Amino acid sequence: MATERTRLLIDAGLSFRETSRRLALIGEDAACLDAIVITHEHCDHVCGLVRLAKKLNIPVYISWLTAPAIDWLGGTPRLETFIAGTTLSIGDIEIDSFTIPHDAIDPVGFCVRLRESNSASPPTWVYVTDSIRFHLRGADLLLLESNHDLDMLKVGPYPWSVKQRVMSRVGHLSNDGACDFILRDFSSSAAALILGHLSEHNNHPEIARMGARQALEQRGLSTRLVIAEQKTPTEVLLFK
Repeated sequence: MATERTRLLIDAGLSFRETSRRLALIGEDAACLDAIVITHEHCDHVCGLVRLAKKLNIPVYISWLTAPAIDWLGGTPRLETFIAGTTLSIGDIEIDSFTIPHDAIDPVGFCVRLRESNSASPPTWVYVTDSIRFHLRGADLLLLESNHDLDMLKVGPYPWSVKQRVMSRVGHLSNDGACDFILRDFSSSAAALILGHLSEHNNHPEIARMGARQALEQRGLSTRLVIAEQKTPTEVLLFK
């Protein structure tokens, strides 16, 4: 996420090399990052964090409860810890943090303000709380989890204990859950909706896309719909 003055990385689940490569594909340089902002401690969100933060020598904004859960490998980088509910100011970007339901120590979502535009990035949730509704209202751009297709999950390769975790109230939002959010709570003023965190084994981009598109059409919305894939950078979305 970037303005003319400030460049932020939200979560760091890829290696330093892969993060640098993907940034280069969209015309950005990892060396120009100003900070890393972390949602929670699960490996797919932080496994590249330690090397990135140390190599780039940039601060890490992280919940004060989440920070001790990270293995800093003997040398803690510059940490800016916060309590969920705090508004962070980084350069010319302001970020409202809020608690979300997930099976992590202190998971948070973010509502980011870039000048007059708002974007919301809740990392993962399985149901919509009043707090989530409040923070996502009026967002111009929303990154929404659409993790799994329930039928694919039930017959998929995961052990039953993992399937139960994914489907629990602190698991992941399904395609059906994402569609329900679009039908009930999605802001009609949003210019774009990104579906992210799709499971490689229990979902397919076209299944997620079809359901979300149908939900948007039921609302009479022509919102731009983007599917974030695991192995390629998502297209750059510009707001003026």
